[in-house]
Amino acid sequence: MRFTINGRLHEVEPDIRTSLLDLCREHLGLTGPKKGCDHGQCGACTILVNGRRVNSCLSLAVMHQEDEIVTIEGLGEPGSLHPMQQAFLHHDGYQCGYCTPGQICSAVGMLDEIAKGWPSHASTDLEQVSLDDAEISERMSGNLCRCAAYPNIVDAIREVAGADARTGSDVGA
Repeated sequence: MRFTINGRLHEVEPDIRTSLLDLCREHLGLTGPKKGCDHGQCGACTILVNGRRVNSCLSLAVMHQEDEIVTIEGLGEPGSLHPMQQAFLHHDGYQCGYCTPGQICSAVGMLDEIAKGWPSHASTDLEQVSLDDAEISERMSGNLCRCAAYPNIVDAIREVAGADARTGSDVGA
């Protein structure tokens, strides 16, 4: 089977029951996505598939042969970090670091959803989504952090989104 992951084509022969997470970790050595709960409840395995957030532990690899898959390893690299990776460093949005790859991939996908105008259950204005605490909490609810770095993660997301980290309002508004 052929998979495009982080811009590189990979030819592998996994069992048809192999999850996308196990393909990345066990067959390709991409250890950024983590196996947390293996039930889609913690978000440690979150990656981007065609720009959308996916719990890779719940998705079969065979379903994604034609898709563009991005793991944390494909977002940035040392010396050239993705803005979200840089913001997590700046705001100390990690503690033990186990959930961090999934948190970052989810945050990148979340901001893309907002840019596309997709409301969430917490959106009070369907025309202009504000990054208030309720909005970010709702959109990131699939990603758990056992170390409770949530306030720092929220600040990192707001920085990348261009919102004031203290108020959630748009910078320059």
